[in-house]
Amino acid sequence: MRYSVLDLAPVPEGGDARTAIANSVQLAQKAEGWGYNRFWLAEHHNMPGIASAATAVLIGHIADATSRIRVGAGGIMLPNHAPLAIAEQFGTLETIHPGRIDLGLGRAPGGDMAVARALRRGLEQDSFPDDVVELIEYLGDARPGASVAAHPGTGTHVPVWILGSSLYGAQLAAHLGLPYAFASHFAPDALDQAVQIYRDRFQPSKQLDRPYFMLAANVFAAETDAEGAYLRTSMQQAFARLRTGQPSKLPAPVDDIEAAIGPDMTRAVNQALRVTATGSKASVHRALADLQARYTPDEMILTGQIHDADARQRSFQIAAEVLSDLGTARAA
Repeated sequence: MRYSVLDLAPVPEGGDARTAIANSVQLAQKAEGWGYNRFWLAEHHNMPGIASAATAVLIGHIADATSRIRVGAGGIMLPNHAPLAIAEQFGTLETIHPGRIDLGLGRAPGGDMAVARALRRGLEQDSFPDDVVELIEYLGDARPGASVAAHPGTGTHVPVWILGSSLYGAQLAAHLGLPYAFASHFAPDALDQAVQIYRDRFQPSKQLDRPYFMLAANVFAAETDAEGAYLRTSMQQAFARLRTGQPSKLPAPVDDIEAAIGPDMTRAVNQALRVTATGSKASVHRALADLQARYTPDEMILTGQIHDADARQRSFQIAAEVLSDLGTARAA
């Protein structure tokens, strides 16, 4: 089973975007050596704790700094953009880094209504399915007689993924015959049903002849269970602040998460972030093995908002060791 990284270029309290981006570059370089298959970045706007808003720009920067690992979007929020513009951006990336670029597409705005207005996003209708098809056509073979083409873009065949946290994305990915990644790391409620729908309804396409499902999970791996739980409190606090409309830089970890955000919010956050592996290598192994056995994903993509860059690297290193072991056991 392949395993990958989903990164948001987190900006920790006390840090800045420049340092966050440098940390992401270093993590991608390390991940390449640890056997990770992809390094994806996500589009978010108006969030001081996330430095990946200009996603295509950062993808190019990280691809320049690595040599083998696939680099891509997990994802681009397509309603914020014209399909032609995205085709040109990712066609350019693929032209510079052939065979290494992925394009995951989401339907969410990547921000609130104020962000949508600032992006001049049209909110009057949902054209996401048509926009996905249009984008795929721009990246496909040349179309004789077409009045518009993507240059670069045409003929690059950048792999397109559908991302989602609901049944909508599962149905669309199945209908179009595209690989599907589910955002179970923060919205797992529809996970079981979405996976079943995607696999049951999948229709082969030029890109894919059978379903390909990627499961997202949070990982906070450390030398001990207590240290892993401590590292996790940064993401718990950040998620609580986001839910209350107060996004911030990634908070420093705390000893008592309930004292920091309250018991009710702690329960709500833990429910949303329940697809998580936390603790020592043995504990992370058990959690990821359970996810693998339950959902049999073709690939796992791991994320983890950890305040300290060295601790974040160590977490992904431990996770890579665990998933490599699981892959060896699965092959046997």
